[in-house]
Amino acid sequence: MELRALQYFVTVAEELHFGRAAQRLGIVQPAVSQQIARLERELGVRLLDRTSRRVRLTPAGERVLAASRKTLAAAARVRVVAGEPAAVLRIGVASCVTRRLDRAVGRLSDGERPAEPKLVDLPVAARLDAVRDGELDLALVRGALTSSAVAVVRAWSEPLHAVLAHEHPAARKSAVSLHDLDPRGLRLPARDSDAPLHDAILAALPVTPLRTPTGDLLNVLFEVGRDPEGWTLVPAEQLDESRSRSERLLRMPLDPPVTVDGHIVTSLATPQPCVASYVAAFAD
Repeated sequence: MELRALQYFVTVAEELHFGRAAQRLGIVQPAVSQQIARLERELGVRLLDRTSRRVRLTPAGERVLAASRKTLAAAARVRVVAGEPAAVLRIGVASCVTRRLDRAVGRLSDGERPAEPKLVDLPVAARLDAVRDGELDLALVRGALTSSAVAVVRAWSEPLHAVLAHEHPAARKSAVSLHDLDPRGLRLPARDSDAPLHDAILAALPVTPLRTPTGDLLNVLFEVGRDPEGWTLVPAEQLDESRSRSERLLRMPLDPPVTVDGHIVTSLATPQPCVASYVAAFAD
């Protein structure tokens, strides 16, 4: 029994279509059919019920699928231990590294499908385009996001924190309500810097901002630090340690809490088991 035959079978089982499986594998369809037929002869069972309209797993095929995935994962780990590089997994991210990202990279490296994550720093719009065009395997995006060009799956939720100057009137509180913050002091990054997050923050605000959003997050934080009345909202995990310990800035939880969703974005052709493993890696 060859690992190649197991890989072909797993691919067909994930696609439930011989043509799409052959396309994913980069080979012709008859070669896939021959390998599946040979595997069925070796095992002495029928793995797939195939008609002109559909392909589906038999009960034996479902059992063999689970065992095949474990076998291929074990073989991948052997290759990694032996020195063969793991498959590169290209992940589109923002510039800051969070604990969630660090933890997920470890999970992806040690999971059933070992991968060597490669982080690519790109603006949100470029991230989505790169996933759509196959230049990234997945991307992380916070906020309100819908798209017909890529697949979007919610993976986690994190609180928004208020960031304000140490001289701000609310600075001595343990938490602050959005209704208690003067809208005249609100500063937000320009929408084109991160449209999904920008829209999610606007939806959470009880009033319309009085200032026109400008610049990126770094510039906004710099302006807030210079204005005793200034404040902004930032996802808690996006505040890296250097910013949260700034002498000018204070981060503060909201009461009542307000959260923003984090999403895994993949191409429409990404197999569902792969998407599920990505979501599991980044979930709480």
